[in-house]
Amino acid sequence: MTNEALPAGFGQRWVQTMFEAFLDRTEALADLDRRAGDGDFGANIAAALRRARENIETDNPVSYSAWLTAVSRGFLGTGGTSGPLFGMFFRELARCTTGPEPTLAEFSQGLSAGLATVQRYGKAEVGHKTMVDALAPAAETLASLVSAGEPAAALTATAGAAVAGASTTVSLVAKRGRASYVGEVARGVLDPGAAAAALILQAAAASYEERPADIDTTWLNETA
Repeated sequence: MTNEALPAGFGQRWVQTMFEAFLDRTEALADLDRRAGDGDFGANIAAALRRARENIETDNPVSYSAWLTAVSRGFLGTGGTSGPLFGMFFRELARCTTGPEPTLAEFSQGLSAGLATVQRYGKAEVGHKTMVDALAPAAETLASLVSAGEPAAALTATAGAAVAGASTTVSLVAKRGRASYVGEVARGVLDPGAAAAALILQAAAASYEERPADIDTTWLNETA
């Protein structure tokens, strides 16, 4: 049902699963950025998550919105281009509901609002080799599946669309972001921002269940 909230604790599980996913793959993201940008992406992600954990320890969040707000603030306080964009993305997701957990429809609206905000401030479109290449197909996929009322399947498909979108960036030359400065050098390298966005949505899908499933990230090794 589209008006039924996602399972209790979804927001908390999502944040914690996201932390674990990034902790295990920070170096992989940093390596992608060294090959396609200025190499600071991994350090910025680590700093953002550290701030988010500090916010959680201080605020002791008990609702979805509070958990996502803590993450948003962590990213907003991070340097670089992607940190603030991810911060604004999470802020829109935090605002998508006033209940303890969002409905699937609210979550979809939050994801679409987050994408719109990233595009408004980052000026990126699909094909520019940025996080938008993962977020746009994910938001479109989720919006198309809300009415089916099958949250687990919808979130899994959304994560799959994000991974597929991120994978397309391997063959692209960047039009926005740091990678745009290096031109052809970045072709053949997965965009780290798109990869991070896909990881975030994989974590969301995994967190629908009370015991989050393992996240398959073998796609992070894709090359042209």
